[in-house]
Amino acid sequence: MTRPELPVHDPALRRAFAENARAQIAFFRASLNDQGGFDLLDYHGAPIPGHPQELHATTRMVHSYALAHAWGQADCQPLIDAGLSALWTRHRDAEFGGYAWSITSEGFSDATKLAYGHVFVLLAASSAMALGHEDAARLMQDIEHILDQHFWDEQRGLLREEYGRDWSVISQYRGMNANMHGAEALMAAYEATGREVFLHRAGRILRFFTQQLAPETGWRIPEHFTAEWEIDHGFEGNPMFRPAGTTPGHALEFARLILQHRDLSGQKGDDIARIARALIETALSDAWLADGGLAYTVSNTGQVLRPDRYWWPVTEGIGALAALMKIAPRASDADWFLRLWDVAQTHFIDHERGGWYPEIGRDGQPQAQQFIGKPDIYHSLQAMLYPLCPRNAHMLCDLRTG
Repeated sequence: MTRPELPVHDPALRRAFAENARAQIAFFRASLNDQGGFDLLDYHGAPIPGHPQELHATTRMVHSYALAHAWGQADCQPLIDAGLSALWTRHRDAEFGGYAWSITSEGFSDATKLAYGHVFVLLAASSAMALGHEDAARLMQDIEHILDQHFWDEQRGLLREEYGRDWSVISQYRGMNANMHGAEALMAAYEATGREVFLHRAGRILRFFTQQLAPETGWRIPEHFTAEWEIDHGFEGNPMFRPAGTTPGHALEFARLILQHRDLSGQKGDDIARIARALIETALSDAWLADGGLAYTVSNTGQVLRPDRYWWPVTEGIGALAALMKIAPRASDADWFLRLWDVAQTHFIDHERGGWYPEIGRDGQPQAQQFIGKPDIYHSLQAMLYPLCPRNAHMLCDLRTG
């Protein structure tokens, strides 16, 4: 394909992505409350009382508004400041170390120490450090120590999963999801600090899942493992974070991440692009539903298990295809990209108020079975900003200069 044919270079589409990103940034500013925390918002942007503030929500707000700030959007600093303060003074466990999964105005609501939440602390610290925020260095130092001490398994080159508040072992479960987001955060830490250890660890995680496992499992990356990292095909846990089967949306995320790592590590050749394409094409083929959108989970042979249609796999498909088209485009990539963008515009984007609806029902209309309100800006904001950046790495830098 020639350059003008790529959706990531189409002026009208780029304006649409930018407009949607600005609408999201404006909508989620209302999350900041008078106590310096973040409220869950309903469809109209009003706070929904009575819900704990979860660690991944706090950290993702910091990261997202760091991206917005780098992009030149106004009034982002108060949200970054509030998020970093909440992490340090409310989520951080001064007695045992680490960061509690959820908090209320009274203190910890759930003090479990999850790798999933802690890698997002690293992502928030990295994004804030890249902006030169004065509170970023202490957070980076602390979270690096916690990850080294409790979560990073140097022998395996992977992350352990979860502990009680006092770091007692509460399960032997090992998961792909925390490791995938760990690779994302480690690359952000490398970009913020230049320290090779972060890039090296990210590479070890990515190679295990995408180069060692994925070719042996039909390019459907397993989600659940035993303590010895044997695939646990029968596992079923939390329906959102640990569902049965495999999650095509995660394969799409992995594809984008390995392309980012390819750029950061200066790899040559087409092998990583080939792997990314296999992950993307398998995920889209397995999960695409005739009435639009992507099924949440499929079996290890590609049959749909849960046809629930959530916003985030669509956003990750947009991001993964944007990344692939920057280095090895095909006409089919543009077709899929535009198909997903059409689904987003038709079903998920709230064109009137901003933000994306998190799930739709069989009638294609918003529904609230798994999610309450509009819970997150992270997935959908990044999906709109990836196509605007010329590279698959150094996103904060590209947003500043783009």
